[in-house]
Amino acid sequence: MLAATEGLTDVQREILRTVRRFVDKEILPVASDLEHRDEYPGDIVAGLRDLGLFGLTVPEEYGGLGESLLTYALCVAELSRGWMSVSGIVNTHFIVTHLLQRYGTPEQRAHFLPRMATGEVRGAFSMSEPGLGSDVSAITSRGVPDGADGYLLTGQKMWLTNGGTATLVAVLCRTDGAGDADGPPHRSMTTFLVEKEPGFGQIAPGLTIPGKIEKMGYKGVDTTEMIMDGLQVPANRVLGGTPGRGFYQMMDGVEVGRVNVAARGCGVALRAFELAIAYAQQRHTFGKPIAQHQAIQFRLAEMATKIEAAHALMVRAARAKDAGRRGDLEAGMAKYLAAEHCREVVEHSFRIHGGYGFSKEYEIERLYREAPMLLIGEGTAEIQKMIIARRLLDAYRQTG
Repeated sequence: MLAATEGLTDVQREILRTVRRFVDKEILPVASDLEHRDEYPGDIVAGLRDLGLFGLTVPEEYGGLGESLLTYALCVAELSRGWMSVSGIVNTHFIVTHLLQRYGTPEQRAHFLPRMATGEVRGAFSMSEPGLGSDVSAITSRGVPDGADGYLLTGQKMWLTNGGTATLVAVLCRTDGAGDADGPPHRSMTTFLVEKEPGFGQIAPGLTIPGKIEKMGYKGVDTTEMIMDGLQVPANRVLGGTPGRGFYQMMDGVEVGRVNVAARGCGVALRAFELAIAYAQQRHTFGKPIAQHQAIQFRLAEMATKIEAAHALMVRAARAKDAGRRGDLEAGMAKYLAAEHCREVVEHSFRIHGGYGFSKEYEIERLYREAPMLLIGEGTAEIQKMIIARRLLDAYRQTG
């Protein structure tokens, strides 16, 4: 079978078997119908809570399973094989739990992590703004002291996955006077932990979630804007308790997010391959299954090889992060390769399906609209290439 992972523990293998059974039974039969209606998968999310996936990486002392990034990434690949939007529902939650585990104060960890492990509190995170693109250091959202013991947040945020359903949002804002005032702009940024009620419209004084952004794919999961206009946040909701460290915290979150995007690409690509190889053995032309035509065989061979390559790089990136090593090179490579290979594998599958691939009755139509999101999520391919090249130049720097 494709995309096998060597060296897993018995616990990891059992977790993955459980998730795959859930995907086959609870997600694949309903994914396309829900996606076409752009309907939030409430029953599936309830099932994920029952499985404990919202607390997969939360330490056991806070009620989670205490598993590794690798275990999480492999679960994401399985979920994405069923429906990529489901993996998006748990991904932003996972990034916020990661930020809290690594940077949160003892009070913040104790307050949020036990309820996040059960899925009672659901996380989202927010950096991007309209017109900002990939230049995170240029954000304009601001947090200013309120004259008491807190901050007032003002600004417009964009592309919040789970923006409507989340009850905790990690928000990056500029805080003048924090960090090094004379240094680069990213040294005066702070991550705030904003607690909110789920829903749309003005959901709190100074906080509005306008509604879902309509998208060509990645449906079901709510993607929103967030408008802050004097939103009051207490000082004890500065992540880590010290302002001015937000940029570095968020970049760490994005790094694990890139491993997640690579895992999504692996899962979507694997499903596209499964659909293609099954269809190629059922569809007949010129008196034989199209799988017996050399042109189709070449496509299947290319697809399988790309899936294996992407999976191997994704696993390597996850293991590097789990080992505590700097992982931006591995994560950038994994995200870049997996996203590109996913797009290519999905297109090969689409071509193998012929005219039927254009029909909404066939699952490949949905995958064809989902794959492009991976090319831009957690940083475009061009951003990944910049990161990769800079790290390579550091490693191979010539002197003299």
